[in-house]
Amino acid sequence: MASAARVEITTSLDIVNARQKSRALAQELGFAGSEITLITAAVSEVARNILEYARQGELVFERLESGAKKGLKIVARDQGPGIPDIEQAMQYGYSTRDGGAGVGLPGARWLMDEFAIKSTVGKGTVITMKKWANQLGYQTNQRNFRD
Repeated sequence: MASAARVEITTSLDIVNARQKSRALAQELGFAGSEITLITAAVSEVARNILEYARQGELVFERLESGAKKGLKIVARDQGPGIPDIEQAMQYGYSTRDGGAGVGLPGARWLMDEFAIKSTVGKGTVITMKKWANQLGYQTNQRNFRD
């Protein structure tokens, strides 16, 4: 299995790079198109939070295999200000941003199969997300399109 891939987040262009990396890895692992969309949306949310609140950080992408099951693990980490109240931050509608919709972190959690967050005020935040291929009931690239 290939080693982990890393995308540093320091500019808005890095968010695009992280989305592209997640899309490419998900395609290689056989994720369905709709699952790839969910992954890239979650990656966007956590990368955008890194840039906005910590100013810099990284996303690390790792392929997962458990028997016949394949997946993608994404770890987003920064050394920013941290989140003082994780429970509050994980509620839909809560935002520290003026006019923010408050769907970033809760939205990312909803899009992925597994989601964990650890944050220490003044030290930073680590978010670990996992998505398993074909959890929506699709068959892995084995569709027969012949008559």
